[in-house]
Amino acid sequence: MSLRISEHTACRAIEPSLRNIPKGLRCPAQGFLPWVSTATTIPNPEGVAYLRSNSSQVRFPTSQTNMTVAQQPPIELGQTIRNDFPILSVIARGKPLVYLDNAATSQKPLAVIEALDEYWTEANANVHRGVHFLSERATERFETARETVRRFVNAGDTNEIIFTKGCTEGINLVSTGLQRHSAGLSARSTKGNADPNSPLPKINPGDVILVSAMEHHSNLVPWQMLAQQTGAIVKPIPITEVGEIDLEAYAQLLRDNRVKVVAIVHISNSIGTINPVKQILAMAHKAGAITLVDGAQAGPHWLVDVQDLDADFYTLSCHKIYAPTGIGVLYGKRHLLEALPAYQGGGSMVRTVSFQETSYAEIPAKFEPGTPNIAGVVGLGAAIEYLESLSEALPFVRMVRAGEGEGVGDAGSGSRQKLQNTMHAIHQHELLLANRATQLLSEIPGVNLIGTAAEKAGIVSFTINGVHPHDIGSILDGEGIAIRAGHHCCMPLMTRYSIPATARASFALYNTLEEADALAAGVRKVKEMFT
Repeated sequence: MSLRISEHTACRAIEPSLRNIPKGLRCPAQGFLPWVSTATTIPNPEGVAYLRSNSSQVRFPTSQTNMTVAQQPPIELGQTIRNDFPILSVIARGKPLVYLDNAATSQKPLAVIEALDEYWTEANANVHRGVHFLSERATERFETARETVRRFVNAGDTNEIIFTKGCTEGINLVSTGLQRHSAGLSARSTKGNADPNSPLPKINPGDVILVSAMEHHSNLVPWQMLAQQTGAIVKPIPITEVGEIDLEAYAQLLRDNRVKVVAIVHISNSIGTINPVKQILAMAHKAGAITLVDGAQAGPHWLVDVQDLDADFYTLSCHKIYAPTGIGVLYGKRHLLEALPAYQGGGSMVRTVSFQETSYAEIPAKFEPGTPNIAGVVGLGAAIEYLESLSEALPFVRMVRAGEGEGVGDAGSGSRQKLQNTMHAIHQHELLLANRATQLLSEIPGVNLIGTAAEKAGIVSFTINGVHPHDIGSILDGEGIAIRAGHHCCMPLMTRYSIPATARASFALYNTLEEADALAAGVRKVKEMFT
């Protein structure tokens, strides 16, 4: 067991005698102590504040006592875990890779890579259908991962977790189900009519579907298709100049329209705004609408609690949560999923089949036809377990005054509490990097920051006067820096800001302050080339 030290345990805050701790520890210019082995003896004279994890103690000046480390960003978290992500050692264009395109997809830790290798070499078989050893082994891993996901989002029932290809399929599953329900189709078989007492709304001509002006196309186009099929109308919820939901305008839309569905992004993939989703959903429910949350960007960076949010449906894009591509999750309240007609037909999603009628299996099988992405599900389970495991190394302890007898600041028991602590620390770390990048970029003449909401995730979008974002991305790529340039599948949002595209840097738990600095240096080079 090792102890990870927070930003407030900078080397300058520790006695010089402690700076030469063994095990290859280093103290860079920023000043931090990344690892302290529990085998190392660190003095703790009486009356000195200390940080304690198990048997380890580290000295601090008394001026820094009574702080909760879990509330502070662990500086250089990225440096301490980079070895968990092999691809980060790649040389790009002859330079060390600086990967800042995490909103598009994340890199994968060894834990996930090894879990996939173990599945392919020791458990590869189809799930739910076989009675042989490998099929049982594969099914056990598959369903264990479902429970891990349930824990991850705090769903009340494992059967409320549906595996999909990603957020896009999850949203289409819901929108298509609502269309079929509105057309009067049964949720239980290929015959019969929709239950007149169904908790799902029937979408009629003139009904309104609300989406925000910052939505990814995946949370816009499916609703337009539903509107086309039912005669409903899709209306945008306006956003302010800084990129926040205009709550007054939203309330007015709810009052003035027959709103049946509200679909909202939790964290904007383009400008990083963290929306007040709980409030938005409560307002929608009060108006009688059902809700769907696009959680593609929230999953990797924010603690998701679907019960606390009271989300009717919530989607995850799991290749952004350090899992393989081609795997996603749709959470839905059980009674709503049971009322939703089937999305696709095929094997595994049936109870009985004849040429006259097919009846559907219970959830989740009803929405998982055919052979699923078993390896992807196994990898997703491993990715979540990796995040949970970080709580054993991150500074989830309290700094207390010696002699107060408080002992180790317990972050709580159970994997949910561990995950809460982990996700909080990850968010704070990513915010630290994004704020550093934002500050440095704002000092460069001609750079325009797009989206400056008060509550943001680790995403920085910007433009440079006279330089197309694609040129920014290409020049940065020559420096080994990977960002995304374009409209980010948010063309209405670009229209809102009267721009064709932005350059976007998005941070993850393995990124570092040095990489934020490298981004700013690269942008300065872009500016010089076009001056």
